[in-house]
Amino acid sequence: MLTNVRALLRRRELIYHLVVRELKARYKNSLLGVLWSLLNPLGMMVVFTIVFTIQGSGSQIARFPVYLLIGIVTWNFHNSAVMSGAGSFVLSGSLVKKVYFPREILPISTVLSNLVNFLLALIVFFPIMALFHGKLSPWLWTLPAVILTQTCFILGLAFIFSTLNVFYRDVVMVLDVGMLAWFFLSPIFYSVDSLPSVYNLFGVSLDVHRLMYILNPVASFMSMYRDILYYGGSFGLDFFLRTAFISLATLVFGYWLLTRASGSFGEQL
Repeated sequence: MLTNVRALLRRRELIYHLVVRELKARYKNSLLGVLWSLLNPLGMMVVFTIVFTIQGSGSQIARFPVYLLIGIVTWNFHNSAVMSGAGSFVLSGSLVKKVYFPREILPISTVLSNLVNFLLALIVFFPIMALFHGKLSPWLWTLPAVILTQTCFILGLAFIFSTLNVFYRDVVMVLDVGMLAWFFLSPIFYSVDSLPSVYNLFGVSLDVHRLMYILNPVASFMSMYRDILYYGGSFGLDFFLRTAFISLATLVFGYWLLTRASGSFGEQL
């Protein structure tokens, strides 16, 4: 594995060019280009704000558009990077069969291109926060650590699903349904505090709030982003370390799985 990592570092220029290619292909023949990275979360924020304000749940959260925008931007990065990463080998099958290069470069470049879109989308947040009289947190310097941790988690998932998709092409279709369920299980437009703190299942009392963060790392990332950008405070170190451990474990397992199976990619594709 360490040998493969060194090989990746030697080919960092290839990763750069593939990321640029991904970004150019995404916005090719588009009138607004990269502005869609800004307009997409803004449009979703407006629609969801109207719907949930009328429904009543949005009015229970102060500065709901700001709260909502953080959830939308975080989810969009997670969803688009995992889904596009899962199909990276199949979509580039001809390249995999003809040219030798570290196979993991393909999902890495896909995730990094989505990371660029995520960073561009974050630009929208600060004017919106100023519009709703939000305050910058003195802990803003910890934001890169959260972004890096989320990127590691997403990259691990991209490694896993892209590898499985080579052998079982219906993985992307199952994943599409799974991501929809994951969307509603993540606190994008609602607060975890609105859920019951304890739920009895077959006589066993479950701590719903704690399980939400343990079983759903996306909820943990949203919580940390909101701690910094919405509440103007900081997140607990133990909370961050637990999420970082899950992310790193996912990345290591995904990379191990990919490197073990990559030798058969040419035959399967």
